[in-house]
Amino acid sequence: MMDLGDLNAFVAVARAGGFRDGARASGGSASGLSEAVRRLEVQLGVRLFNRTTRSVVPTEAGLSLLERLGPALSEVEAALDVVNGFRDRPAGSLRLNVPVSAARLILPDIVPGFLAAFPGIRLEVIADENFVDVLAAGCDAGIRYDERLEQDMIAVPIGPRVQRFATAASPAYLDRHGRPEHPSDLLGHACVRGRFASGAMLPWEFERNSEVVRIDPTGPLIVRIGGATDLAVDAAIAGTGIIGLFEGWLRPHFESGALEPILEPWWQNFSGPFLYYPGRRLVPAPLRAFIDFIKGGRP
Repeated sequence: MMDLGDLNAFVAVARAGGFRDGARASGGSASGLSEAVRRLEVQLGVRLFNRTTRSVVPTEAGLSLLERLGPALSEVEAALDVVNGFRDRPAGSLRLNVPVSAARLILPDIVPGFLAAFPGIRLEVIADENFVDVLAAGCDAGIRYDERLEQDMIAVPIGPRVQRFATAASPAYLDRHGRPEHPSDLLGHACVRGRFASGAMLPWEFERNSEVVRIDPTGPLIVRIGGATDLAVDAAIAGTGIIGLFEGWLRPHFESGALEPILEPWWQNFSGPFLYYPGRRLVPAPLRAFIDFIKGGRP
């Protein structure tokens, strides 16, 4: 009989494309996964991965095993999860892959109440701006906006259903350089921009009375969206230039006076985020509890 943990280790490495990423996805260690795969290869008598210093790629035998083993292990997990139905409260682990904006603006209003209601559930949140295969990343579900959802995903609204893209600058900056009256005026200003991990830097979009204006301003600072966003906010507060960001992220600085809203009649609305998860598998009890919680079915 093969060890179930070794089989899970093999799947984690194969899906992640390496021992380090597999360890990150599974919550284990790279050395532990390597040893588990080695044991499995010895027991099976075949090599499952071709290893180099730069890559870990499944062999033909490894690919064949992964194709059959992945669904089987999912069924095992689902079978074990049935036990949760006999508990007063669901228990187990729940891993969510979310953008930094959701971790900052959406989850703080949800997580404390959820964990208080379900003390047997351990929640792990991975903040990641890349759109990932949640199963391959070892997660149960993710949070993203509708334009980045795949067709085979089930999506459940989470958080505010309407958000706005806001623009602002420090009062000192605006006193020195003037206050824009139209989005096109931004082309004459220093703007703090954000770039996605993919390399994309989206234009700023404004809308008023059905008129849509897209602007691609320039400025002295570009940050990686997510981890460096707070740097962009701090730079704007210090007078570096005009920042464009979620209204909810900037709202505390509006209230303190550190930032002044500009072009507010032009701020564009967009729909709020969704919790998404694959529809091709049974929903684990901790995830089901989380879905019911955000839908309003709170204990």
